[in-house]
Amino acid sequence: MTQLIWNGLFVGSFYALVALGYSMVYGIIKLLNFAHGDLYMLGAFAGFAILGAVGGVSSAMALPLLLAVLLATMVVTGLAGVTLERIAYRPLRRAPRLSLLITAVGASFALEYGMRAVAGADPRVYPVRLGGTSFEVLGARITPQQLVLIGVAVLLMAGLNLLVTRTREGRAMRAIALDPRTSALMGIDVNAVISRAFFVGSALAGAAGVMAGAYYGKIDFMMGFLIGLKAFTAAVIGGIGNIPGTMLGGLLLGLLESFGTFWLGGEWRDVFAFGVLILFLTVRPTGLLGERVTERV
Repeated sequence: MTQLIWNGLFVGSFYALVALGYSMVYGIIKLLNFAHGDLYMLGAFAGFAILGAVGGVSSAMALPLLLAVLLATMVVTGLAGVTLERIAYRPLRRAPRLSLLITAVGASFALEYGMRAVAGADPRVYPVRLGGTSFEVLGARITPQQLVLIGVAVLLMAGLNLLVTRTREGRAMRAIALDPRTSALMGIDVNAVISRAFFVGSALAGAAGVMAGAYYGKIDFMMGFLIGLKAFTAAVIGGIGNIPGTMLGGLLLGLLESFGTFWLGGEWRDVFAFGVLILFLTVRPTGLLGERVTERV
């Protein structure tokens, strides 16, 4: 039981990091950015390229190097997210929602098959692999590397929560989410704030990509597709647009997958996860912490 809980929380922390970008963007401009999962893939490959350029490193320096690469990758994917918003989404911001949704799907395919053209279709082995001996805590086998990765995920999620709730930038984001036109009249640079929201959300997805590559040891150009759908599921479970709810949704989805795999078998893992998505959309479409809102026109 303890092992299932730990496995679920560990996987759920990855889902939560990626889902936060979905939730931020949807909360501000009501866009389902289906290319967001591919920024996770882009982060994994950016980390792969940086680590490959650095060359061989001793096992003692693997973790510090990986943390440095993680920060660099967050900048790369953050800028990629800003570029995506500027080129693909901003010109269509006043267009019908369906146009934006189709554009997001197209951007997703462009990132996936663009990476395939650059890096090839074959999976790549990550230059730095976080392995090591495990120790037992309350019946669960835990590795120090898992503790470090989940600690980094928690710090990033806590930092985002502080940014949104305690800073001037966060107040601007929340104001635009409520009424972008009035926010602009009050002197808020709406375009700049939206771009920074894309930067932050994309940076978190890139960080998750590096962490996943270093932990699982293998990356490929389609790795962002499924986790993008899982992250969307996590955001819906918690309440898309609600930052604490999205974090909760990611952890809860990880736990549901862990127990569902144990009960039904690994082949039912994705079926179980998306079955939960359908259930929430049917029974509680606003999610656990989401609220019904009236859209301003």
